[in-house]
Amino acid sequence: MNLALWIVAGILAAVYLGTGITKLAYSREKLHPQMPWVDDFSTATVKLIGAAEVLGAVGLIVPQATGVAEILTRAAAVGLAALQVGAISVHLRRHETENIGLNVFLLLAAVFVALGRALGWGA
Repeated sequence: MNLALWIVAGILAAVYLGTGITKLAYSREKLHPQMPWVDDFSTATVKLIGAAEVLGAVGLIVPQATGVAEILTRAAAVGLAALQVGAISVHLRRHETENIGLNVFLLLAAVFVALGRALGWGA
């Protein structure tokens, strides 16, 4: 089970690192074609979401890999799950149902990592 947790955490970290850096690096105007929801939020909010994604990606891997403050891995997974709950609500409000499948997958994957680490499935 530990291998499954590492694989899922690695996939999540890669996804969130990529999307987070993208949100931090580009303007809302450049993000709009791929992420039209950015029109509903301020630039600062989009950057904050990007920073949360990057920190969450780091938090999924580094604490568990180093054995230092491993609770932060669970906290990162819970935080990323919460981001997906928010993303799902935004997409539902905007009637962007084509995006919800990915959001649900990311939510379930983050919950799997949080629960798996909390319950010691990787021990």
